[in-house]
Amino acid sequence: MSGIVTTGEKRLVLASGRAHPVLAQEVAAELGVDVLPMDAWDFANGEIYVRYGESVRGTDVFVLQSHPAPINTWVMEHLIMIDALKRASAKRITAIAPSFPYARQDKKHRGREPISARLVADLYETAGADRMISVDLHAPQVQGYFERPVDHLMALPILAEYIQAKYGHEDIAVVSPDAGRIRVAEQWAKKLGGVNLAFIHKSRDPKRPNQAVAKRVIGDVTGKTCILVDDMIDTAGTIVQAADALVANGAESVVIATTHPILSDPATERLKASSVREVVCTNTLPVPPEKQFDRLTQLSIAPLLARAIRAVFDDGSVTSIFDGEV
Repeated sequence: MSGIVTTGEKRLVLASGRAHPVLAQEVAAELGVDVLPMDAWDFANGEIYVRYGESVRGTDVFVLQSHPAPINTWVMEHLIMIDALKRASAKRITAIAPSFPYARQDKKHRGREPISARLVADLYETAGADRMISVDLHAPQVQGYFERPVDHLMALPILAEYIQAKYGHEDIAVVSPDAGRIRVAEQWAKKLGGVNLAFIHKSRDPKRPNQAVAKRVIGDVTGKTCILVDDMIDTAGTIVQAADALVANGAESVVIATTHPILSDPATERLKASSVREVVCTNTLPVPPEKQFDRLTQLSIAPLLARAIRAVFDDGSVTSIFDGEV
């Protein structure tokens, strides 16, 4: 039987969708469990079928699914997996979405637009999720869209430890790609020992997604190794513009640190052609071989997820994890 048996009937079970099996195996190894056996396939018209290979009655199930492209397929599979667990009498179901789907659509910029992040939250709760675990939400207020508990984890300790070990001996400045993420950059600066802080002033047209213009650099970056921090890289247009602006303002080099490597085309080509020294990310999303490149470093998020799972299963505190503390 998969899982960990504790005092009484309590049993931890880890289930995983098909989007990112490598991450599921890493989390399972951290926990010392096997991934719950599951049959899953697509009908000819694209409908998804799942069935678990053993009983989950009365168990505490953590159902992990990443959401790379095609995102709608993996969201639907996640919901169907949760529904199957609910109908199989699992005692508690915790959905784990390392990169929360539709998180960028957290508010209305113009009339007649949806708030898709709220819709997705409602779908998870309707499917039967009792709790949600996610990493570095694009907008922290997405937590408020859920009626049930949300554990918002931070990848900062994992990324910052790597940056400190590799670049800590250099003159570092932490840079936010826009004014809206200054608070996160401040946490980075504190984590790296109180280094300089700067940000990029940019403009964005709400009618044209994935496009922004880096205007100017606010702060001293001359002669510094700039750590450009953001929660995700999608097409990489904005982040490459920001890196170019830093170099134009006298930065010695630019290192990008991000949590979610979406890397929609032509992100890889843009990053490879840029002057960026290194791109450091986590594996909340899989990066297929054709989108990998020499300057891309992917760190495992599995230890962080496993800690959160343990804390929730043991009814312990996860505050230190979502506060970004080690």
